[in-house]
Order: sequence, then C-alpha cells, then structure tokens
Amino acid sequence: MAKRERVMRMSVEQPLWRALTGYRVLTVLYAIGLFATTYGKFARPWVAVAFFAFLLVWTLATLPKVAGAAACTKRFLAADLTVALTGILLTRVADSAARIDAGGPTLPSIWTAGAVLAFAIKGGWRWAAFASTLVAVANLVERGAPTRDTVHNVILVWVASIAIGYVVEVARASERTLARALEIEAATRERERLARDIHDGVLQVLAMVQRRGSALGGEAAELGRMAGEQEAALRTLVSGGLVPVSRVSEDAALGALVRAVDEPDDEDAGPLDLRALLAPYATARVSLSEPGAPVPLDAPAARELAAAVGAALDNVRVHVGADARAWILVEDEPDAVIVTVRDDGPGIPEGRLAQAEGEGRLGVALSIRGRLRDLGGTAELVSVPGQGTEVELKVPKGAKDARGKAERR
Repeated sequence: MAKRERVMRMSVEQPLWRALTGYRVLTVLYAIGLFATTYGKFARPWVAVAFFAFLLVWTLATLPKVAGAAACTKRFLAADLTVALTGILLTRVADSAARIDAGGPTLPSIWTAGAVLAFAIKGGWRWAAFASTLVAVANLVERGAPTRDTVHNVILVWVASIAIGYVVEVARASERTLARALEIEAATRERERLARDIHDGVLQVLAMVQRRGSALGGEAAELGRMAGEQEAALRTLVSGGLVPVSRVSEDAALGALVRAVDEPDDEDAGPLDLRALLAPYATARVSLSEPGAPVPLDAPAARELAAAVGAALDNVRVHVGADARAWILVEDEPDAVIVTVRDDGPGIPEGRLAQAEGEGRLGVALSIRGRLRDLGGTAELVSVPGQGTEVELKVPKGAKDARGKAERR
C-alpha cells in the first residue's frame, strides 16, 4: 500500500470563538431584560425598543460570523463595532439626562465587550486596543464628562481585551512552534526508517562489492574502489539527515498545519506469528530456539523485530565471518516478546560502536536500536572480548498501538 500524507490542524482559538458566540447571545438577552425592568424610566422608550429589536436580530443573524476566524472578516468587525458604538451614543437620546448622570447603563450594556473581544481574538492585542479605545471615546461622549464608574468600565474592557489579544498571539506562536517540532519529529522518524532500509540493502551490497573486488584484483579492484567511495558518500548522506520545510497556515488565525507521512496501515492484516518471520534465518550455522506455541505480535511490530534480528545476523556475518555460529532464542513473556541473538565471535572492542556511529556506520544505531526504539522496546548489547556478542531485543505486547495509534489521538 502507498504511504499517505496526514494533515492535522491545531487551533486553541476555536474554544474562544465558541465562548464568544455564547457571550453575545447571553449579553443581548441581559441588555433586553435590563431595559424591560426600567422601561417606564426612559424618556423615549421607543428609541430603545427599536435599537434592541435591531440588536437582537443582528446578534442572531451574525452568529455564524463569530463561529471561527475565517468567517469573522474585517468588514464584519467594523459593522459590529459600529452597532456597539451607535447603541452607546443612542443612550443619551433614549434615556433621561438625570439617569445618565446618575450612572445608568448604556443601551447595549456589556454586549459591547463582545464586539471588542472579537477584535482581540481575530487580530491580537493591537486590534483589541484600537476597538477598546473607540468604545472608551464613545462612553466618554455619552456621559458628557469622565466619572469614576465610566473610567472603571473603560479600563476594565481595555485591559481585558488587550490581555486576551496578547494571549491569542502567544498561543498562535506556540502552535507554530509545536507544529514545526512535530514535523521535524515525523521527518526524522521517516529518515531513520529510510536509513535502516538503505543499510539493510544498498550499503551492505556496496560493502560486499568492495571486499570482493579488492580480493579479486584487476578491474574488479577498481570496481570495488568505486563501490567503496559510493558507500562512504551514501553513509554521509544518511547520517546527515534532512530538515523538513516549515509549513504554516496561510492565515495564522486558522491555526497551525502539521503534515506527516503515515506508513501503510496493517490493521487489517491482524497479528503475525513471529516464529514464521524468524524461521528463514535458521541455517546450518544459525540455530533457532522458539516456543512450541505461536508468538503473536501486531504486524508492524513483528516485521520490525524480525528485521532487527536480520540486521544483528548481518553484523555477525560481516564482522565475525561467514562460518560464524549464531543462536536465536525467542521468549514469549506475559507483557513482552524477547529475542536474543548470540554469536561465538571475538566480541566487540570497547568504544568500537561509538566510533562506527561517528563514521556513519549505523547498523546497530538504526537497524537495531532505532527499530526497537520506534516500537517502544529496547535493544541491549553485551559483548565480552573473546566470548562473543549477545543482543537482546525486547518488544512490549501491543507495540503497534504505542507507536502508531497513540500518535494519532
């Protein structure tokens, strides 16, 4: 099956838009209820009735506009703020001067804050500062002179909207950083998988051609030399890694995009018996000891574990010799499967693995440890000079879920 690109969009803003939608509905009902309880005290109640009828229709009709950043356009924000400012200024026409001077609420009351918060969520703290400043000016004009209550309310809206706008900007930056980190992680995982495949196939063939060519001499020696050069170049490319291109949304308010390459799904294949995958490795020089009952593992985990065993045996053939003896022991524990590969070679000198990894020879680092790490397992290597090498591969039961399904939540 072909790989597929998985695209995820992350946005912490969507809960804010949902909260804003609820806030606008509740505050328009609150403003209407507040007016209804003081209807007889208004100098021109019909002005207030006309405004509230329009405000109710406007609020309900524009609910889709505040459902997300894409629908909340600059034109809508300007119109919405105009409605709020008009309601503030109409208060002096509908209400009596005595009630206004006594600190009576404006017609839209706290509904006005919803218009300012829409600016904050859409455009950040600068847009919030602009909208709250216009609201402050309208409130001062409606009052005729600054009062303690007016200044208190203006500062409250100003600080709250700017703070929310700033938080939104920080959240957007965090989303982009997280998206970048997830893409780098996905690209690194894909690079390591390709490196393992290359090591298991191409690099080993090139190394064999180099050795056989040098042994044969003549034109074959030249071919071996060229194969050695290509092997070194390919190892450098594999160990160097790739950095993915950063991908972000066209509109930052829409959230960050993450693109990752998924491996083909093996869910329909069901569990595989690990014994069947390891059986081809058994030869006259390689002994396989296994349980009498099947050793089921999820398909991806079983294949990767078998490939790690193959890589360990390849290391035995390359570094110990074609006549080396090796033993494979399979243990089916209640919570894990353990496969041990042991040889009768001279062992690995101390520090040799680190030196090989520095030279770009990643057989143990990627083909063995890398595979087990991706599965949530471990690969322990014990080597005593003169007493051979033992590699213990441990994979937890349900390893595919730990590596695959958990990442998609």
